[in-house]
Amino acid sequence: MTDLNKPNVLFVVLDDLGFADLHCYGSEIRTPNIDSLADGGLRLQNFNVTAMCSPTRASLLTGRDCHEVGMGIIAEWATEHPGYQGRISRSSGLVSEILRHEGYRTMAVGKWHLMPQSDVTPVGPFDDWPLGRGFDRWFGFHGAIADEWNPELFADNHAVEEPAGGHLTEVLADRAIRMLSDHVTAGVETPFFMYLATGAVHWPHQAPQEYVDRYRGRYDCGWDEIRRQRFERQLELGIVPEGTDLPEANPGVASWDSLSDEEKRVYARMQEVYAAYVEHTDAQLGRVFDHLKAVGLMESTIVVVLSDNGASPEGGPQGAFNGRKHLVYEPEEFGVKTRNFEALGTASSYGHYPHGWAQASNTPLKWYKKDVHGGGVRAPFILHAPGLIPDSENGSVRSQYHHVSDVVPTVLELAGIEAPTNLAGIEQTPISGVSMAYCLTDPDAPERKSAQYYEMLGDRALWKEGWKAVTRHTRGDDFSADVWELYDLANDFSETHDLSGEHEALLRTMQADWLDIAEQKSVLPLDDREYERQAASIALRVRPHTRLFSTGTRLDRYHVPDVSGRRYSIGVEFADVRPDHAAPLLTIGSRFGGLALSVGPDGVLFEYLYDHEHIWELHGSLSRSDSHTLTLSHEPVGEGRGGFELTLDGAVVGVLDSVPLWPVAGLAGGMYCGRSGGSVPSTVIAPHAVFDAPGFEASISILDLEPGDAGSELRGSLAEQ
Repeated sequence: MTDLNKPNVLFVVLDDLGFADLHCYGSEIRTPNIDSLADGGLRLQNFNVTAMCSPTRASLLTGRDCHEVGMGIIAEWATEHPGYQGRISRSSGLVSEILRHEGYRTMAVGKWHLMPQSDVTPVGPFDDWPLGRGFDRWFGFHGAIADEWNPELFADNHAVEEPAGGHLTEVLADRAIRMLSDHVTAGVETPFFMYLATGAVHWPHQAPQEYVDRYRGRYDCGWDEIRRQRFERQLELGIVPEGTDLPEANPGVASWDSLSDEEKRVYARMQEVYAAYVEHTDAQLGRVFDHLKAVGLMESTIVVVLSDNGASPEGGPQGAFNGRKHLVYEPEEFGVKTRNFEALGTASSYGHYPHGWAQASNTPLKWYKKDVHGGGVRAPFILHAPGLIPDSENGSVRSQYHHVSDVVPTVLELAGIEAPTNLAGIEQTPISGVSMAYCLTDPDAPERKSAQYYEMLGDRALWKEGWKAVTRHTRGDDFSADVWELYDLANDFSETHDLSGEHEALLRTMQADWLDIAEQKSVLPLDDREYERQAASIALRVRPHTRLFSTGTRLDRYHVPDVSGRRYSIGVEFADVRPDHAAPLLTIGSRFGGLALSVGPDGVLFEYLYDHEHIWELHGSLSRSDSHTLTLSHEPVGEGRGGFELTLDGAVVGVLDSVPLWPVAGLAGGMYCGRSGGSVPSTVIAPHAVFDAPGFEASISILDLEPGDAGSELRGSLAEQ
């Protein structure tokens, strides 16, 4: 059924954007398009999320708490426990499924991080891809940490092989506009729901140079001064209540004045790139908003803009030029950043700013993404709902406490839709969020939410009637030894004054309440592991035999055979084909780490990239013959190191005795057979190159699944068809 009076709905989800990063939330960064929405709508100062992306998105799309729908942690780190299964339970219908049942056309553009990576194969299963969860169309990417200049993308249920054609945010805006245009062409009498989830501003921090240039010199004053400036502006805007104190710096954040001149120069540039990234994102969203205006749909569209969690501290004290290596392999030495200063933000970088800038992004809140203190869970939230918010209230700020689970019940109430008790024949669990619609017309309306729990990687918190009990867990410590703090948020917005010693009985009661809720919501057992969970799931996906075809699509990075630390070989047999350029036989990874085998007019080439500064090559010349056999053998030689031997037609042509190894789990790109992606682990293979010879196949056999033993064997064959 279709109701012509139902409003259109657009969710815009930004990634890792701090509470203070938008201009309308106190930032010096220019975000005129989002600001315009705020001027014509409402901003919330007390809106909260879950501290990581997948859980927030699951809660946003279901109107329920993340653990109760099975997404208590990011999808990659799923476990066997119900609250952490890595996919949203069918008894918790997504708003896309509800609205499609009500006659809406549904579209998703961008990040989909709501299913186990084991499902990201060319043949599915597709049950939990967007088209399996209520969306008619999808264009975007799976997982997290997309390369903004060279993303690996999907359309509906298949991989996209052609070049993306620009910065990822531009590409996503183009697709959103195209889908909206198609919607209008098909008939504007049908309402739409669009879920637009950018990769921005998650690291890698990458932005067009023209945007970076706009901020040159702006951050020479440092993160302490920017934090102070933002705080003062937040007080002026009413985003932060009068009487709020600015907390001391987070532990581990150095004062700007204590840094060397070279550190200041590098770190200021990193923030210039980040600011450019934010402004560029706003500009692309502005194109989508302008299109809605041009086709006459903006005034009938509810627009929600939010961030999925607080700003990320994952760059550590010094930030990173190659965040993939920095987080997965080893800490990056400072000289890498100085040597590559001019490349920061470009396609050659995979950068992340130092955590001093993340602290400024979260002004005036403590801690960061992954923490359940304010810096991890307090997020900007803008609601633009023409005709549903009085003109006299446009541009105002609401102070009532809300949570991301409250968005769906709000939209359903504004659209006049009842939450179904049964969806597609499956009985639905009740929506646990509380509609925010009551405060749209009345800024002084009493708070309707009474309590909200939080948990992330062992951090726990409970907000209840204005009080917040919270503990920041240290990984590996006994959970029972964690120290709890207590804040009166009604009078202490920034969680600066711990009152646990003055209200011990209240704190004990709130701790007990948290435990009761945790048992009800499938939060337990507590688990503070991160990548270890992912390693276990990757090990489960190792198959003894895999075949790749040049006529097939890429293999996602989470499905590249796990040869990390193993003995293996890659064998290729091919006819005497000599292309006039470096043609890819097999590539694994990207310019930020990986390997490549290619054939060209001068012979065959093996390239191994530990990172962009550490590249090794082995070359073999071709003699005239009907066919050739190429074999690359790898042998572990010590902790984190291995040796390679390249053999051509039975003769050894080169040896690398010992090189540092990258783990497969840390790759930034997938595996390609007979073609290359946009970011290539090679100095000679062009992006999106295709081997012009007839199709061939590569067979991958894992002979021993125990690391360090007989290892795995990677074999391939190339022949004219």
